[in-house]
Amino acid sequence: MSFASLGLSEEIVRAVSERGYTEPTPIQAQAIPAVLSGGDLLAGAQTGTGKTAGFTLPILHRLSDKSIKGPSEGRPPVRALILTPTRELAAQVEESVREYGKYLKLNSMVMFGGVNINPQIARLRSRVDILVATPGRLLDHIGQRTLNLSQVEILVLDEADRMLDMGFIRDIKKILALLPKKRQNLLFSATFSDEIKILADNLLDNPAMIEVARRNATAELISQKIYLVDREKKRDLLAHLIKQHDWHQVLVFTRTKHGANRLAEQLDKGGIPALAIHGNKSQSARTKALKEFKDGSLQVLVATDIAARGIDIIELPHVVNYELPNVPEDYVHRIGRTGRAGSEGEAISLVCVDEHKLLKDIERVTKRELPKEIVPGFEPDLNAKPEPILNGQNRGQRQGHGRNPLRGANGNQAQPRTGQKPATAGGNRGASHRSGGRHR
Repeated sequence: MSFASLGLSEEIVRAVSERGYTEPTPIQAQAIPAVLSGGDLLAGAQTGTGKTAGFTLPILHRLSDKSIKGPSEGRPPVRALILTPTRELAAQVEESVREYGKYLKLNSMVMFGGVNINPQIARLRSRVDILVATPGRLLDHIGQRTLNLSQVEILVLDEADRMLDMGFIRDIKKILALLPKKRQNLLFSATFSDEIKILADNLLDNPAMIEVARRNATAELISQKIYLVDREKKRDLLAHLIKQHDWHQVLVFTRTKHGANRLAEQLDKGGIPALAIHGNKSQSARTKALKEFKDGSLQVLVATDIAARGIDIIELPHVVNYELPNVPEDYVHRIGRTGRAGSEGEAISLVCVDEHKLLKDIERVTKRELPKEIVPGFEPDLNAKPEPILNGQNRGQRQGHGRNPLRGANGNQAQPRTGQKPATAGGNRGASHRSGGRHR
């Protein structure tokens, strides 16, 4: 099967082939015709399945199709809106729109928080056919009346499960209320939780349904291994494994931003080039770290779950769970960064006595017992007693102001504002809608 056989225009097929893609992935083969038909779509697809092209290619085709008449009066409106949970994913999606649409007369734009809003306001004064945005910054523009969504023809919710995890449901409802009733809706999610089903029921009209990966299934091409180790020896074991096996492009997951910073600093001091990426980092720092990691000049990237969404490296060889996630489904998301596009990948987890229950939960969800190994010199103390993992951290390392912190979306604490639910740690949500609030 070729991309041309799916009904895409010659200009789009040429751009796709120039990026080295000749055959569509299973999600693309099913999603592209469904989107071209003009109907709503509910798609279950894990990261690394090619889902971005699954919706960007047919959207480009539909918006450039002269037989589908668009608005003709006034300033050209935003015709397609793609919502993503994180800045990195937004930038990645918009880059795909530009690359695949380079032979078309369509303009795209990305908007997210963490950067100055004024250049975005200036950009909105010119033509923007396809807008890729994070919810918080989009609502900033709505509040400043710099953006009109009244003529959107196609809406995409990408990684909808993660948007709900990050507490964006209220923002999404506000945005939906601003869109025309008659439009095409595309919802992509790695998992179909009850919340996703409720959202889909309220959003989609008689949708086509596609699911290309079993729920919570882990890729067969990913080699998974557990190293049992004491919590105090994890950093030394990680450094040992990286040096002994000469690993490069190692994506390491921690539960907290503070933990990511500390681990990256310690690895770097030990002679292993490492940087941390998370929501508290400036956008320029995040972009720089990602660029160096992708081009191979940075050996290790330490990330929190949310910051890692949008990291798209075709042949990422190694993923390490320095700390197991509190939610077992997040393990599937994490290791899904490797073993993509037919290439093999390795997923390593360093597990201490505090995390044995989390490991059992992961094995229950993935329906497989993971192989366990002990490295000589790093044998765990069999008499060690587990300590509770409080607020995403071991050994009671709680930050806060003398009261119980409320856990945010990635295990970091978040203090509630008066009369509001706790803020979630979301990367692109630095502040909420306060008077004169910070740009997100």
